[in-house]
Amino acid sequence: MTKKIVILVITWLVFVLADYFYLPYFIQPFSWLLVCIILLILTVRQVIKLIKEKKNIKANRIINLSVTLSLLVLTFYNFNKIPNSIIEKIDWSISYNKRNQIVKDVLTEKLKPNTKMNNGICKLSFDFPIISNGGNDIWVYQNKTEGTKTIKFWISRGFFEAPQTYFIFTNDNETQKQYEELIKVKPEYNWKLEKNWYRIMERD
Repeated sequence: MTKKIVILVITWLVFVLADYFYLPYFIQPFSWLLVCIILLILTVRQVIKLIKEKKNIKANRIINLSVTLSLLVLTFYNFNKIPNSIIEKIDWSISYNKRNQIVKDVLTEKLKPNTKMNNGICKLSFDFPIISNGGNDIWVYQNKTEGTKTIKFWISRGFFEAPQTYFIFTNDNETQKQYEELIKVKPEYNWKLEKNWYRIMERD
């Protein structure tokens, strides 16, 4: 593996992490397209070089082509599905205690929606790792009749008509029933993480 390929892998990893944690939803499709085009060009170049060296193919050439092609497939396949699903599991584990503390602060009203639009959005202070992706804010809904709350932490905000995905805490019985139904209908996209916690994909 050449130095250029090592740099390419590191750059790709930085892109995947930035895409998951930081990039705004309206930029994601364009950055994804740009990365796919770059990787496609690099893959084609590696194939051309491999053909030219067909009489004396070096191991490094095959490794370089394999790595570049793998990065292209991982990036292209269902909009980063494989790397993002891995990062998502790591994200849930690393930020587990922090999210639970935020939930406690919301339930005790130390944290409240704090935007001028009064739309349930609560902007959090910037800290690493990001707790809610694409802006580090959470969405809070209160059932005033029952005194229960639903708190959404964004995993992905989607783009255009794409659905959004969340880590969701809710102690509201009706909301829990809705999520249980979603899990039954589309278990590949929705599942229960633990008591009161769900991973949900939905269209707002």
